[in-house]
Amino acid sequence: MDSNNKILIGEVTNLLMGGNAHVTLKDALAGLPANLRGVKVDKLPYSIWQLVEHIRIAQWDILRFCMDPNHQSPKWPEEYWPKESTPEDDGAWDDSIKQINSDLDEFIGILEHSDIYEPIPGGSGQTILMEAFQIADHNAYHLGEIIAVRRLLGAWK
Repeated sequence: MDSNNKILIGEVTNLLMGGNAHVTLKDALAGLPANLRGVKVDKLPYSIWQLVEHIRIAQWDILRFCMDPNHQSPKWPEEYWPKESTPEDDGAWDDSIKQINSDLDEFIGILEHSDIYEPIPGGSGQTILMEAFQIADHNAYHLGEIIAVRRLLGAWK
């Protein structure tokens, strides 16, 4: 891999991990009281739990698409959003966050060890680089929503 690609992959990895202009998942959820995870703010259709689960499901789908040419994505939009506004228990909350982090780490491994410009088998022209930007954009958008919901709940710094 040439030095320009190494620089690009390093910058994309930083974008995926958050920071700089984007809040990280850890920071977005830090100090959130458990009793607020499932609260829906007036006129908003989702809770913080639903946003976290949506991030998990969408990122998992992108990761599996990149790894398996036979992967079948969930049905849009109903299978990308949990119906329950509250996690079943603390374990479900913790498991969701753990999977977001582990799937992101796995995707970064693919990013670092793939031809990021090569079309993904089973896709319609998508590349690992395109999917990296999709994850970064999607996660940043919904992490911003989590911060907005927390502010409306009076639970942000």
